[in-house]
Amino acid sequence: MAAAPVRAAPVRAEWVKRLARECGFELAGVAAADPPEDFARYQAWVAGGMAGEMRYLTDRRAEVRRDVRSLLPAARSVICVGKLYHRPPESPPEGHGLVSQYAVGADYHDALRAGLENLAQRLLQSVSFEYKICVDTAPLLERTFARQAGLGWIGRNTCLINEPMGSWFYLGELITSLELEPDSPPPDRCGTCTRCIQACPTDAIVPLKQPRPPAESGGEPSSTVWTLDARRCISYFTIELRGAIPEAYRAGIGNHIFGCDICQDVCPWNTRAPFVPAADATPAEPLSLPLDECASLSESEFREKFKASSMTRTKYAGFLRNVAVAMGNAGLERFREPLQRLANHPDPVVAEHARWALRRVAALPETTPTTDQTGE
Repeated sequence: MAAAPVRAAPVRAEWVKRLARECGFELAGVAAADPPEDFARYQAWVAGGMAGEMRYLTDRRAEVRRDVRSLLPAARSVICVGKLYHRPPESPPEGHGLVSQYAVGADYHDALRAGLENLAQRLLQSVSFEYKICVDTAPLLERTFARQAGLGWIGRNTCLINEPMGSWFYLGELITSLELEPDSPPPDRCGTCTRCIQACPTDAIVPLKQPRPPAESGGEPSSTVWTLDARRCISYFTIELRGAIPEAYRAGIGNHIFGCDICQDVCPWNTRAPFVPAADATPAEPLSLPLDECASLSESEFREKFKASSMTRTKYAGFLRNVAVAMGNAGLERFREPLQRLANHPDPVVAEHARWALRRVAALPETTPTTDQTGE
């Protein structure tokens, strides 16, 4: 990359973090570009099948996560940032479907990438270096690096938690060839709290079985580490999963139509989490949407309505599938007609979920699937 004249004095990490905050990031820290210590745990998570159908986490890109230098051979430091997205809570009206806070408004990938590019250009005015921007789609264990950079600890709900500010942050990274003094990871302050585990309607937060250290290392098995089994997670079902949602989990999804914030909502560290300043808030969709209106959207209307949003990730058929499940869980008689229309949808997955929802609205007894039926 083209670079500006080299800065005479060594680059100070505090100066870099100050620039990051000036670029709009509430959190900023530095981690050494060493192989992540959590890679073995990540491998155990993948080996346990907990990625579900998210093949981008298990294919050849899984190995890339072993060493950040796979992304930038000259990497020496990773500048980690956090961008606040917390919004005041809303009480959804009856018959509305919930949208996760992170997906409300403009797609965060674009905003974080622009902020990190701004940071890189400001640094390049004073020092020459190579860099690569990463915003959650890159094969990088970003929470591990964020923890190493002092931004927070990884809680039992697998979110990065910052002690004074909570967990409502988008994360991004600027991998650089700069030699910067790294920060230190904070202590884990979850203590004995298990509120996120107890609150999850689908029991998605589970103990992770980790490999025992080699006998010659003298190591002992690690204490219990909690992780997220995507195959049980509402966010996975409503965003990542293509095809049918296992029946055993549909009732637990409640009125969520895109993502889920329950494990963050109940976290004590989020009790006093700040909200996005009103001056910085972009025009946004509400945190809930009327289900009957969602069910009537055509594919072109869906694309137009959410064209600048992360919500397009679920695809049109997936969105209607989610809406049907939420309607069924609401159990409102007024949803019978839109569900009957969806039951005749040309997409067989949408139609099947609508028929399931109609049974819920009609209050017909249901057969709970066995373990074999759900694939668990």
